[in-house]
Amino acid sequence: MTTSDAEILVNQSSPGPDASGAAALSVRGLWKIFGPRADRIIGTPDADLSRADLKEKTGCVVGVKDVSFDVSPGEVFVVMGLSGSGKSTLVRCLTRLIEPTAGEVELGGMDVTSANAAGLRDLRRNQVSMVFQHFGLLPHRQVIDNIAYGLEIRGVGKKERRAKAAEVVDLVGLTGYGSSYPDQLSGGMQQRVGLARALAGDPSMMLFDEPFSALDPLIRRDMQNEVIRLQAELKKTMVFITHDLQEALKLGDRILIMRDGEIVQIGTPDEVVGAPADDYVRDFTSDVPRSHVLTLKWVMRDPRPGDSSEGPVMTSDTIVRAAAQAALASDHPVRVIDDGKLVGIVDDDAILRVVVAEESA
Repeated sequence: MTTSDAEILVNQSSPGPDASGAAALSVRGLWKIFGPRADRIIGTPDADLSRADLKEKTGCVVGVKDVSFDVSPGEVFVVMGLSGSGKSTLVRCLTRLIEPTAGEVELGGMDVTSANAAGLRDLRRNQVSMVFQHFGLLPHRQVIDNIAYGLEIRGVGKKERRAKAAEVVDLVGLTGYGSSYPDQLSGGMQQRVGLARALAGDPSMMLFDEPFSALDPLIRRDMQNEVIRLQAELKKTMVFITHDLQEALKLGDRILIMRDGEIVQIGTPDEVVGAPADDYVRDFTSDVPRSHVLTLKWVMRDPRPGDSSEGPVMTSDTIVRAAAQAALASDHPVRVIDDGKLVGIVDDDAILRVVVAEESA
């Protein structure tokens, strides 16, 4: 494991989703089946067949199978799974770049699944931006004009769109490169242009489809940190697709894990690592340094009469690794207090069971 403490912990200090309002994105009973007469399968016994058996019997392939979830405003919601799990199909169904077979998608109060062509154009141009693995930059245009391209499609005047693009250039760390051409930039800088282009239209939601998977590890780490910084600053709602668990743990407020088009588990990073839903998720998380992800709620015990009233005070969402030094240096156990109430006690042994176990693994 080469991921540093800071790289995983940085996500834990970023703002979480805004739970005060309605969902920014609501998905209910979403299906995508590829093949002839696919819509006739749903609601029949064939719908319960495995992906392989369904293909053999009907010639149809399930991309997304009865998926439901909500994303809160300001949340970074990560969808992860292996190749073929359905995650990229899912994200394309959200704006009907791929037409769902059945189900409902509501985005920002708009019923996407019943929207007409004009409504979809408005959604894609003004409310949602996508960032893909392949940058799709226009090679004959300077960086500033690549970033402004979406605004040009909207009909924004040249002076106004260039001014807006110039603001975003600085925001994503491309200051001084506005007049460069894509082939003069590294892969990481080209992806920054793609990110800037998505931000230029000030969308309410951003969809990322494995945007960093083709980048070198160090550049990929920098771009992950850039997403975290931008989310903390701009508080955009983000749906992020990845096959990389470390990336999911680092970026996600919550993680949805898919297999064969179905949801296996939805949870916060510490829930996915601390309470995997099945052996599939358990295998995914087996190499994760648990002290970097688990919070004190996973290692604390209930308070008992006679527990010391002294010692460090921490909240239950404190990362074990972050708590370890103070906890082990104190003569008294950690008191876990949430909303002014003592909810747990963390002894040295509880800390050591997590930290020492992974260091000896």
